[in-house]
Amino acid sequence: MITMKDIVREGHPSLREKANEIPVPPSEEDQKLLEEMLEFLKNSQDDELAEKYNLRPGVGLAAPQLGVNKRMIAVHFEDAKGRLYSYGLINPKIISHSVQQAYLGTGEGCLSVDRNVEGYVHRNARITISATDLEGNPLKLRLRDYPAIVLQHEIDHLNGVMFYDHINKDNPFLTNENAKAIE
Repeated sequence: MITMKDIVREGHPSLREKANEIPVPPSEEDQKLLEEMLEFLKNSQDDELAEKYNLRPGVGLAAPQLGVNKRMIAVHFEDAKGRLYSYGLINPKIISHSVQQAYLGTGEGCLSVDRNVEGYVHRNARITISATDLEGNPLKLRLRDYPAIVLQHEIDHLNGVMFYDHINKDNPFLTNENAKAIE
């Protein structure tokens, strides 16, 4: 079972490296790790388990956050309409995106960052992702608003990018002209 002690923190080299593609179908070892990553997210959102194992709640986790240099992410959350997004994704790739941008009005956080980083993180408001799911099937996801932001955050981890790299250094709360706030 993955716990917070398994998650590497800011400054760890794996958070700044470009992760390697995984052969498809995934190995048993890769599949097991991805299943455990998804289980961690579910556990972290269960108040009882989170308290018992001292887990910070998370909606996404990328393999580099575990010090594993592989292109795998897990996400588990509901959007504003109550739709569940629960995926283990292998080699996810953004294949198209909108010009319009969006940002979380409350800012972003990260399981690998133990401090509060204020500022707006501008991302594409809509994206299309291609990936391979946990069972080794090709998958295409069209996402907008909060789900698009979550997936971009996790895919950034696969490319050695941290969320705060997107925050304007001179004016953290500056909003781009075409950007919409997601609350």
